Amino acid sequence: MSAHEAAHHVRVWYQGNHPHRDNDDVAMDSAMREVMARGRRFIERGLPVLILGETGTGKELLARALHAYGPRRTAPLVALNCASIPETLIESELYGYARGAFSGALPGGMKGKLARAHGGTLFLDEIGDMPVAQQTRLLRALSEREITPLGASAPLALDFQLICATHQRLDALIEAGLFRADLYYRIAVGVLHLPPLRERSDLRALAQRISQEEAGQAVTIAPAAWERLLACKWPGNLRQLRSVLRYACAIARDARIEADSLPAELLQMRTHADASIHVSTVGTGFHVPSTTGTDSGTQRERVLRVLADTRWNLSVAARDLGICRSTLYRQLKSLGIPHIRDAGATLIESELAATDPSKSSRPRFA
Repeated sequence: MSAHEAAHHVRVWYQGNHPHRDNDDVAMDSAMREVMARGRRFIERGLPVLILGETGTGKELLARALHAYGPRRTAPLVALNCASIPETLIESELYGYARGAFSGALPGGMKGKLARAHGGTLFLDEIGDMPVAQQTRLLRALSEREITPLGASAPLALDFQLICATHQRLDALIEAGLFRADLYYRIAVGVLHLPPLRERSDLRALAQRISQEEAGQAVTIAPAAWERLLACKWPGNLRQLRSVLRYACAIARDARIEADSLPAELLQMRTHADASIHVSTVGTGFHVPSTTGTDSGTQRERVLRVLADTRWNLSVAARDLGICRSTLYRQLKSLGIPHIRDAGATLIESELAATDPSKSSRPRFA
């Protein structure tokens, strides 16, 4: 997301949620009102904030909105997606290095994200994907409030508002030895749980607002289109909703979205009646998906069916499921679905036949 897009989306997110205008947006979901109110209190006190929520719920937008509200709003917000940086580069991305630190280094050295965030806000997205070795050094930097870049002769002081986000179950990662408990307690002083779109009561207001933004004018959504939008489970949450409405506004006639203006993938998706992964809050503040055996089986069957229908094109399958490709990879691992290159089509066909015998005659992959 570009800086311009981020600024635009923050304005939309923050609309009606200004600290002195809490009653402007009466259609806003009550859970989101509480999230914003708590977030503002955390930022006012300078507490480290941890944002938990499913993929696409708007964790980065909330982080930017909180930065825009806080006392450091005139200083930079420096963001780093811990899942998108190769493990070999995250060290230099976070801490930087001095001039001539190693062969091939930039002539003037490199200022790391932590140093660039000094005086402002540091946003670490998908912190649950940070390598354990880097977690140790990050914990030390947060504890001592200083870092020494590679090749530097003196430490640099750190002073920033810390905001982290993840869709992962950090309690499960801690139990598996993949996330440090002491780092969790350092970053999770103020915990915010973003509700998934399917649990929000302001879907109509969100859809109306987003469609108007995308079209650049007032948009009418026909009753049949509303029926489809309200029935969708929205596994991709706000990101998926915006994508759907962007498409619909592009092909709508006379600023009116009809049912056939919606993407074909949405029309084919199952509705709220499907089993889904529900999100709950447990006593310690962890964000824990509570998945029953039946829910897991239904989700597994759905993922397998989409993979079969798309002939294991993961990009297309992720789009049909309303999630990003990296999230699909994580779902395959959590649901115990081996990649077809490892297991072959026979296994996938047998899985489908076991869950739905009528599909046993599905044509085999080439």
